[in-house]
Amino acid sequence: MTNRILYAVVFILLMASYRKDARKTKTALKKAWKSFENILPQFLGVIILVGILLSVLNPQIIGAIIGGQSGLMGTVISAVIGAITLIPGFVAFPTAALLFENGAGLVQIAAFISSLMMVGVVTIPIESQFFGRKLTFWRNISAFIFSFVVAYIMGRVLGT
Repeated sequence: MTNRILYAVVFILLMASYRKDARKTKTALKKAWKSFENILPQFLGVIILVGILLSVLNPQIIGAIIGGQSGLMGTVISAVIGAITLIPGFVAFPTAALLFENGAGLVQIAAFISSLMMVGVVTIPIESQFFGRKLTFWRNISAFIFSFVVAYIMGRVLGT
């Protein structure tokens, strides 16, 4: 029901924009479509990979590796996977929900999402060109450590 309301509001706003300036609206829609085309391969790749992993790994295995009872080792595994993975946030959160539904722990998911968003192992070469190796190294190390702080706080707040 909420989706229908949001789609209706977006449609109404789009029509208002079109009435105000049709040329700008068409240009904006073309740019949005181009962005969608650029993001689609990454999005589909991650969804397919997660789908394959979830079909191979049953909830018991996921729970054993990164479940609530996996403790610090599961949190470290989740943080490392998040640090070396390069996926956009709009894919990461649904992926986290799928992992949670299949047995992953909240602390482990918090570590995964935090390190995914803050640490950029894959982007280190590009980042170091702009900011230097030393700053890049310290920023990534600090972000990785902070992902454990976030996971700990989430665990305390959510009571796991």
